[in-house]
Amino acid sequence: MLIGLLGQIFFSIRFLVQWLASEKAKKSVIPFSFWIFSLLGSLSLLIYAIYRKDPIFILGQLPNLLIYSRNIWLIRKRGKNE
Repeated sequence: MLIGLLGQIFFSIRFLVQWLASEKAKKSVIPFSFWIFSLLGSLSLLIYAIYRKDPIFILGQLPNLLIYSRNIWLIRKRGKNE
């Protein structure tokens, strides 16, 4: 249960981070930390779903891991090429 709660906390933090970054920039932005918290939240919730043996919850989290990981990889790759 603690892992599931931790996942929900990560997801909540990511929106707070995005909101604060947008307010600071005076435009909508998605900071790198948004993707990190998204990945951590999804991974934690996937572990919790596996523990609970909930196939719907598992299927709901698996694609997120791929999407968040891909965004992180693309951002990191772009940073190395600049």
